[in-house]
Amino acid sequence: MADVSVPCEQANHQQGKAAMLKKHLSRFHWGSALLTLPFITLFCLFQIAPMIWVFINSFIYEEAWSVDNYLDIFTNNFYLQAFENTLWLSIVCSVIGLFISALTAFSIYKMQGRVRSMMISFTTMASNFSGVPLAFAFIIILGVNGAITLQLKSWGIIEDFDIYSASGLMLLYIYFQIPLGILLLYPAFDALKPEWEDAAKTMGASKLSYWRNVAIPVLAPALLGTFIILVANAVGAYASTYALMSGNYNLVTIRIASLVSGDLYLEPNLAAALSVLLIAILGFITAIHHWLLKRSYHAKS
Repeated sequence: MADVSVPCEQANHQQGKAAMLKKHLSRFHWGSALLTLPFITLFCLFQIAPMIWVFINSFIYEEAWSVDNYLDIFTNNFYLQAFENTLWLSIVCSVIGLFISALTAFSIYKMQGRVRSMMISFTTMASNFSGVPLAFAFIIILGVNGAITLQLKSWGIIEDFDIYSASGLMLLYIYFQIPLGILLLYPAFDALKPEWEDAAKTMGASKLSYWRNVAIPVLAPALLGTFIILVANAVGAYASTYALMSGNYNLVTIRIASLVSGDLYLEPNLAAALSVLLIAILGFITAIHHWLLKRSYHAKS
């Protein structure tokens, strides 16, 4: 009769090792979760809690529960204009910024050695140059008596350029969108394999056909995701816009700030309603982004 004790002992040993491994992984999982506790606490205190406060207070009107704050917004052309200005400015500047960022990121990707490292370092530094210092730099360089403005006027290239206008604000937005777009898009070009282009050339495809049928579809999720982030970045811009325009251009962020820290009157509940609508717009854009990514994934599979 065959001895079955050895296989049984081996099976018990394997089960014991599996149980110990499972217990070890469970402990490791909880240990990792505890390490994220400070981040979760800060996220709840500075993200979730303010959003809940804003949402609740947006329904308080003259110390009573009401939707009148939202009615005031939708029936007031001044606030509707703020949303219109915010959306068109953010979308147009994000499209232009995305186009320039994609070309620059691809150029950096094609560079070699120290030149590439220097360009990445410069882009990282430029992405942190925003807010009031950026607006002050634009005023010095492109203001009414700015260095570049005076030089271009002396050459007869421009006659009337006003940095304190919608065109000047667009230039400011595009400037601080480009470094962020480059940093987000640069890693995406690693997904393009050099042999794909060689294979396309071997099959007789032109460079335009390669980009249209291979490269751009591969880069599409990264391009779309970067566009969403750029739009969100532009929609939420406040410091540089306020420093440049002194609150004279009608944007949602400027209206919110004026309602919570204005000199004439304070309406924090109306500001909360504006904030909720702004969050809803960004949430809608993000939902479209996820839906398009799902369609792209299912189409590829």
